[in-house]
Amino acid sequence: MIYTVTFNPSIDYIVNVDNFMTGVVNRTSKEIIFPGGKGINVSMVLKNLGEESTALGFMAGFTGDAITRLLQEKGVTADFIHVTEGLSRINVKLRAQTETEINGQGPKIASEDIRKLYGKLDALQDGDTLVLAGSIPDTMPESMYMDIMEHLQNKKLNIVVDATRDLLMNVLAYHPFLIKPNNHELGEIFHTVINDKDDVVTYAKRMQEKGARNVLVSMAGDGAVLVTEDGQEFRAEAPKGKLVNSVGAGDSMVAGFIYGYLNGGSYADAFRYGVCTGSASAFSEELATKKEVIALMDANQKLF
Repeated sequence: MIYTVTFNPSIDYIVNVDNFMTGVVNRTSKEIIFPGGKGINVSMVLKNLGEESTALGFMAGFTGDAITRLLQEKGVTADFIHVTEGLSRINVKLRAQTETEINGQGPKIASEDIRKLYGKLDALQDGDTLVLAGSIPDTMPESMYMDIMEHLQNKKLNIVVDATRDLLMNVLAYHPFLIKPNNHELGEIFHTVINDKDDVVTYAKRMQEKGARNVLVSMAGDGAVLVTEDGQEFRAEAPKGKLVNSVGAGDSMVAGFIYGYLNGGSYADAFRYGVCTGSASAFSEELATKKEVIALMDANQKLF
């Protein structure tokens, strides 16, 4: 079974405003509402690919109820912990002459809420996959990812971590199955600028030396690199297409990798699905569908 954790789910309210101006009344030309959050994105893309998962996390108030309902409408199983103080956040993404985002704070997560999360994580079985993705709210310990991995270290789980800087570095000692920084985040960790795929491989191997098993590095329009625990290296250019929406592309890559690994049985399959699923989301208004992913895979076989 696959489980995703999103500490601070959101309603993503995406609005298009032609000729946006401050200080006056603006009217939208298009509106879209999604359940948001990195782990939730992974669960939604997995569902689109035909793979079941359970989305874990925290929700509060009428906005939390709405997030749960939206996920149910998409066929995604949600098992959120209800938080009593505050509201699940609404993130506003304004598309005008330039893109602007206003992200809400989210509810206050109490120590009792965290204990309830551990109770749900204790139910995971050997062989399950757990995805930890995104930032940690200010009301939770900064060490939360590391604490979870330490708590679960006696279980034989495939844990995927999609986080940045210290959040990522602190979990490496617990040997996550997969980490997915982008090339800029990888460069920040080592205080350098990564210019090409050779540099990516070099620093991905350094992440392995620190404990990561597999390192998948996204490079936006420059493609991606995978360095595996058995010594394989995979490189690919990005599939060609028109960038429509970059939000969720990295989460889609994670979902595609998991799907390809579980259903194809090889890192080559995982890499191919990961790259094409991430690109399919980037080329679409919404998150990638299986039809879109397969079409990209068929059209870009030479990339792999």
